Amino acid sequence: MGTPDFAVPALERLHREGHEILFVVTQPDAVRDRGKKVKFSPVKEKALELGLEVRQPQRLRKDAEFLEQLREAAPDVIAVAAYGQILPKEVLDIPPLGCINIHGSLLPRFRGAAPIQRAIIEGDEETGVTIMYMAEGVDTGDMLAKRSTPVDHKTGQQLHDELAVMGADLLAETLPRLKTLKAEKQDDSKATYAPMISKAEGHIDFSRSPVEIERLIRAFDPWPGTYAMYGDRMMKIWEAEDGGRTSDAPFGTVIGTDADAIEIAAGGRVLRVTRIQMPGKKRVAVGEYLKGNSIEIGTVLR
Repeated sequence: MGTPDFAVPALERLHREGHEILFVVTQPDAVRDRGKKVKFSPVKEKALELGLEVRQPQRLRKDAEFLEQLREAAPDVIAVAAYGQILPKEVLDIPPLGCINIHGSLLPRFRGAAPIQRAIIEGDEETGVTIMYMAEGVDTGDMLAKRSTPVDHKTGQQLHDELAVMGADLLAETLPRLKTLKAEKQDDSKATYAPMISKAEGHIDFSRSPVEIERLIRAFDPWPGTYAMYGDRMMKIWEAEDGGRTSDAPFGTVIGTDADAIEIAAGGRVLRVTRIQMPGKKRVAVGEYLKGNSIEIGTVLR
């Protein structure tokens, strides 16, 4: 059971390992372009490529036909990765070996929908994946295995891709050992929550420090991206760094430019923005942008 790109390596790995995949469950097809184009989930595309049967219930709890099909299939275990629906007790109780989930954090830290981005935003030095039994709560189940990796200066996309493969590998290693592994309960007192990302969170607050802003930029690459308003135009900001000095200019003020960057006052320091995207244009290095365009010193980005 899975839907986005994050779940594809797990499906591929289980298929390659020779597990009998009774069928693949993914979210219903999305409709784009005012109903003119149907878009399959990445997991559905991969399942069809592998010749696997696909099921797409609208709502698990309310789909009696699907629940009956699942009971009749009698799977030993259900493997889950970013499926997109909460599994009701009716599903959790079906497989004798349980429902096993890949979660993109080192639980109990960052339960919830956006653990990868939140780890970057919060400045964690490491994150990873947890293989866990699914329970009725949100990411509260007992843990079976963990694997960690440094966050370093990875973007949200880079960390996502790394954890997707790491999770697939760890799932494949865990499944054959389910009958002998001893699960570990989570320490609820150490739990933190990673709520879903919204586009509004990408609006840069220049009262924050350059370090905080730089983390936000990396976390939200590629989606939803970070931005500020330059006059009446949205300037997307894709790369930035701490300029290494202080500034007493009002937050968001453009205080200078050089061959590589736009310098902006942020949180009492200087933020050097090195890659931007203006409306209708591609991402470009600031140095390239400034060859044919100017940025007015003293403008306040909002």
